[in-house]
Amino acid sequence: MSATTPATTRSLFRAEGFSCPSCVAKIEKQVGRLKGVQDVTVKFASSRVEVEHDPAVATTEQIIAAIAKAGYRAAPSAF
Repeated sequence: MSATTPATTRSLFRAEGFSCPSCVAKIEKQVGRLKGVQDVTVKFASSRVEVEHDPAVATTEQIIAAIAKAGYRAAPSAF
């Protein structure tokens, strides 16, 4: 059995407005502050944000709001 909790899920988001690699750090910092978020990975080249989180604690709406607080628009993505 893995060390992660069973309630953990991985959500994918597409973000808009990336202009430089420093955008990655801003998003990772904002989303990483949310309770229930275990890991955040931002792919600059594809504008993809991968978040491992407990959906009962950190909802997709809260994650999108955190990305917006960093200054970018985001939406859930299937890939």
